[in-house]
Amino acid sequence: MTTVTTRSGDRRISPVFVGILAVTAVTGWATWTGFAARPGVAVFLFVTAAWIVSLCLHEYAHARTALHSGDISVGEKGYLTLNPLKYTHALLSIVLPVIFVIMGGIGLPGGAVFIERGRIRGRWRHSLISAAGPLTNVLFAAVCTAPFWLDALDGVPDEFRFALAFLAMLQVTAALLNFLPVPGLDGYGVIEPWLSYHVKRQVEPFAPFGLLFVFALLWVPSVNREFFHLIYSVLDGLGVRAGEIDCGQWLYRFWQGTPELCVSP
Repeated sequence: MTTVTTRSGDRRISPVFVGILAVTAVTGWATWTGFAARPGVAVFLFVTAAWIVSLCLHEYAHARTALHSGDISVGEKGYLTLNPLKYTHALLSIVLPVIFVIMGGIGLPGGAVFIERGRIRGRWRHSLISAAGPLTNVLFAAVCTAPFWLDALDGVPDEFRFALAFLAMLQVTAALLNFLPVPGLDGYGVIEPWLSYHVKRQVEPFAPFGLLFVFALLWVPSVNREFFHLIYSVLDGLGVRAGEIDCGQWLYRFWQGTPELCVSP
């Protein structure tokens, strides 16, 4: 049995994360009540803050699972505080995913908590550590879509409903992309412990470019079309309609103008 030993300060939630949660709550309230003069601004801030929260939880899930698998160094590195500034590559984990959401509405998987794999024994544990992050996105997507598949949208303002639909789409794309068995992504991390040493050595040089390869593929129109068809089909099965997602994205990108049908009178 693994003994987990970390200092209490290593597990204390960071004020930075609390601040991000506060922004999420306030802008969510502004979106719900229509307090903001321009609803798109509130939606933009709400979705962006909630997206950053999900990224922090994604990385926390990796670190927490690693902790209970034997890597107590994650505490010393600050990964258990949910502070995004503690990640190995804050640019890759937070900044780039937010930029890609703004540019193209894609839940780009970020990721950069350094796990000392040599401290961990057992292939199942290694696989679970890699799977923990995208499973968090799956859980986040379930929460966002719950009002839709539970048919509990009575009284929910349109702008808030659209924002939830768009946020759910980001979570589903992040989960799907992360689970791809591509070097550098979590999906490959799940299967890597089960591969032969020879195969791992051959694949290793490509790991830094895996995410770039996936992103490049998404720029191919036919691939992009099929990818989003799959995403929208999954969300449709959860009760989230394409029009609601599109309105959420239009509101989010408020600087481009929002169709009147997406704004409550």
